[in-house]
Amino acid sequence: MSTPHEASPNDSSWREENCPADAVALGRAAWTLLHTTAAYYPDRPAPSQMDSMRAFITTIIDNYPCFGKEFKIYMEQEPVRVGNRKKLSAWLFNEKLDKPMFDCSLVFDKWLQGANKQCEQ
Repeated sequence: MSTPHEASPNDSSWREENCPADAVALGRAAWTLLHTTAAYYPDRPAPSQMDSMRAFITTIIDNYPCFGKEFKIYMEQEPVRVGNRKKLSAWLFNEKLDKPMFDCSLVFDKWLQGANKQCEQ
């Protein structure tokens, strides 16, 4: 009679369920939050919405453990663009991450509507 497989600390599913998020998971979660928030940002934000978004991003960067000094320096050189949804979404993509460049024309497909616009609200 076989015994069911018990998850152990060596199993990735066990670790994902029971351990704190690592830098990769934290980074993915943070960028998902930022990109999704930008995708839902208004096309014509009120001044109060622009102030709020600027403060939101600054607060995350100041307090989130995975954003380093380099990102803060980048923000000083290239302030967050909160003029509208497209500007904010484009600002969030930068080449410094050594990741393949994302086709910014697809930003709303990825973060708002989903592939083939199957996730529209």
